[in-house]
Amino acid sequence: MAAAAVKACNILITGANRGLGLEIVKQLSEDSCPKRHIFATCREPDGPKSEALRELAKKHPSVITIIRLDADDPCSIKESAKKVGSLVGENGLNLLVNNAGIVAKGTIQTSSVEDMQKTFSTNVIGPLLIIREYLPHLQTAAKASGTPGMSCNKAAVINISTLGGSITKMPSMFTQFPVLPYCVSKAGLNMLSVLAAEELKADEILCMALHPGWVKTELGGEKAPLEPKESVEGMLRVIGSLTEKQHGGFMDYTGETLPW
Repeated sequence: MAAAAVKACNILITGANRGLGLEIVKQLSEDSCPKRHIFATCREPDGPKSEALRELAKKHPSVITIIRLDADDPCSIKESAKKVGSLVGENGLNLLVNNAGIVAKGTIQTSSVEDMQKTFSTNVIGPLLIIREYLPHLQTAAKASGTPGMSCNKAAVINISTLGGSITKMPSMFTQFPVLPYCVSKAGLNMLSVLAAEELKADEILCMALHPGWVKTELGGEKAPLEPKESVEGMLRVIGSLTEKQHGGFMDYTGETLPW
């Protein structure tokens, strides 16, 4: 199985109720890693949009814990970290996947202030606060591992980004994808990722940005060429093979290095 490479015990995934987040939880829970615990977070665990996640958690009750986390709400981020901290204890958190994100359409002519603020809040400030609040638990895991170097099985932050955040690649795709607020916020996430990597280096916590490809999800839309299953299989393969060499990097689901 593709996911076998990810041996991390305690894993947290944001935006886990649909699309890529849900598929990541699904593949990791089917993987027979003993002692694995997945914290699947979403905005409204009891809402209609989280039904598929609730069903999945019912199927794997000893593996999946659903936790409320709204990337737009600093208080809910703090609360979730407290809860997860008490559940992981001295083992800490091995893998944090910042997957929650929103898309908004627009160009220079049409982008609304509200869309610019919303995308920045969810796609940049959210991940920043999530890394900050979960850092003590990642540090605990890094110290507890007793192994040198970096890996997702020790302690890692994976920021789900996009080629749309690439200053090199996006201009030629802009006419096809007029999603300026999204792209500007994801370029911001990429910088956040690089600076977090700089700050987390001393703790030996791996940090990198990962592009899932263009995927058929609510965010990616119907025209996308890639199924979530294929994208996530690839991403888990990449995540499982990361070392300190990829720290601070930007890669896609096939393992290719992307230009910033």
